[in-house]
Amino acid sequence: MGKYSTVGDHAVFDNQQFKWTVDLERNWTAIRKELETVLSFGEALPSLQEIQKEQKVLNKDNNWKTFFLYGFGEKSQMDCRVCPVTTSLLEKIPGLKTAFFSILSPRKHTPAHRGVYKGLIRSHLGLIVPGEPGQCVMRIENQFINWQEGKAIVFDDTYEHEVWNNTNEVRAILLLDVIRPFKFPLSYINKSIIRLMRNSSFVRDALRNQKAWEAKFFR
Repeated sequence: MGKYSTVGDHAVFDNQQFKWTVDLERNWTAIRKELETVLSFGEALPSLQEIQKEQKVLNKDNNWKTFFLYGFGEKSQMDCRVCPVTTSLLEKIPGLKTAFFSILSPRKHTPAHRGVYKGLIRSHLGLIVPGEPGQCVMRIENQFINWQEGKAIVFDDTYEHEVWNNTNEVRAILLLDVIRPFKFPLSYINKSIIRLMRNSSFVRDALRNQKAWEAKFFR
C-alpha cells in the first residue's frame, strides 16, 4: 500500500515531506532537558517488554528502557506532566499515534526486525548520541543511519532494521509513530484499520500495562 501514499514508498524519507520535524529539531535541547529528568528515574523506568509483552522475542534483557508519552493515540497523562515542552510539541504533529523516549543501555544490540503495518511512519529524534559516528547506528535494509543529536530521521519501519549502541554510554532518542498520509478514500480506510488495531489485545494490553506502571511509579 506504500506506493499509494502521498509521500511514496521509501525505506528512509526526506524530512521536507514532514514539516513537523523542523519544530522538533528547533526545540531539541528543551526536549533533551526533559529527557534528563526522565533518566534520573534510573532503573524504575520500564523495559519495552514490560509495556508490550510480545517484545520479549525482540528484547530479552532490561537494557531497552522506555518512557511513554503517547501510546497508540492515548495520552499518558502523568508522564506528559513530567515533559510539558515535549508534550506541547507532540500535540502539534498531525496524525501522531505513539511517542516515547527510547533508551538503550551501553553495548545494547537490537536484532533485525520489521514493523507490522505500513499505514504508520516512524521517526527518531536524536537526543543523546554518544561515541564516534558508526558506534551508535541503525541499519534500514542496506542503509546505515548514524543518529545525530538534534536531527530527526523519518523512515518506514516495515523495512528490516536493527540497532547498535557500541559505546559505554546510554543512547536516547524520541521515537514517534504518525499516520501515513493518503488521499481519500485510502486515508479513510487507513484510519479505519488503525482504529481496529487500537482495539486489538496487543494494543489494549500494552495500554493497560502502561497505565499500571504510571500509577505505581507516581504513587
